[in-house]
Amino acid sequence: MADHLEASVTLPSDPASVSAARAHVAGALEEWGLPPDAELCDTVRLIVSELATNAVQHTFGQSPTFTVDVVLVRDELVHIGVTDSHPRFPKRLPAAVQQDNGRGLVIIRWLTAECGGRLRIRPTREGGKTVAVELPWPGTATATATVEPTETVVAAARTEP
Repeated sequence: MADHLEASVTLPSDPASVSAARAHVAGALEEWGLPPDAELCDTVRLIVSELATNAVQHTFGQSPTFTVDVVLVRDELVHIGVTDSHPRFPKRLPAAVQQDNGRGLVIIRWLTAECGGRLRIRPTREGGKTVAVELPWPGTATATATVEPTETVVAAARTEP
């Protein structure tokens, strides 16, 4: 396999785009040799669903599109990133037991940690942000070892609108 494979799609910030983002990433992973029923494929689909949903719901109309990138590096790491043009970084919302939402980042952090991966949030040059997850590719030493997960938030000073 190649040292570096990537797939990217830009979609409108619309709820219907969440399933399109999920299908795009699942298709890329399958093309790169990951079976659709693999545990990592399920994990990535859920992470993409949560990230895309956040990009649609929490950009308050300030990001007309979002971009989903998936990159496989040397059959060792898969990077999944969702970029939007809204300047506000995601934050955990209070979620009451009865609420159906507000747990997206918690789910993403848990899934990332469970896989021994890393979550990063960084600003873009254009003033938006990318929320990215890096996970070990199946079959690598990192994928089978217990790895202490890390989370990095690279924040620039932001003023609230």
